[in-house]
Amino acid sequence: MKLLIIEDEADLLKVLKKYFIKKGYVVDTASDGLEGFQMYEINNYDLIILDLNLPSMDGIEILSNIRKNNIMQRILILSARVEIEDRILGFDMGTNDYLPKPFSILELDARVRALLRFEVKQQNDEISCGKFKLNMASKTIFINNKIIELAPREYAILEYLIINHDKVVSTETLIEHVWNSEIDMFTESVKVHISNLRKKIKAKDIEDGIVTVRGHGYTIKNKR
Repeated sequence: MKLLIIEDEADLLKVLKKYFIKKGYVVDTASDGLEGFQMYEINNYDLIILDLNLPSMDGIEILSNIRKNNIMQRILILSARVEIEDRILGFDMGTNDYLPKPFSILELDARVRALLRFEVKQQNDEISCGKFKLNMASKTIFINNKIIELAPREYAILEYLIINHDKVVSTETLIEHVWNSEIDMFTESVKVHISNLRKKIKAKDIEDGIVTVRGHGYTIKNKR
């Protein structure tokens, strides 16, 4: 899953980026409001963590501009503006959640997971798909109830395919949601990672884990 964090406090931004990368997310960051909004315009993000007091473009303006054309984008405001009027304004403008500073990073993590579960219509952190079981809280994947050891990028690819099981996911979509904005769009990385994943999946005695739909992308079928 891919996050965009727009935050002008350099130390906090560094901590958040390091934390969520360690948790298995793909993370893009911006310390300037206009820069962050431009990144949103050219990339797809599963969730945006948005500060309000930003240089160049205020967080409320970013939120308003996003909501003009996109009501589905998940947005969590993270702000030192703690007055009830500020929170009401944030929700009225369309934020999905509002966490005042100072905050616990564990609570932020839980709120991020809750918003992502809402997006995939899950009531808890576990998603079952055939012989696969994904735990979004622990960032682990099981096959036939046995954990599969994955590199961070392998995990991110398999997580996205499981969340979108029975849908065909194109290479371009995988790049948008699993790699940060610096990847070369013509890279062979997707094919290499899919190949490595298939080897690990077959080692767990599953022959038809990831299915290639020629000319369209990849899918996982929700069947045993």
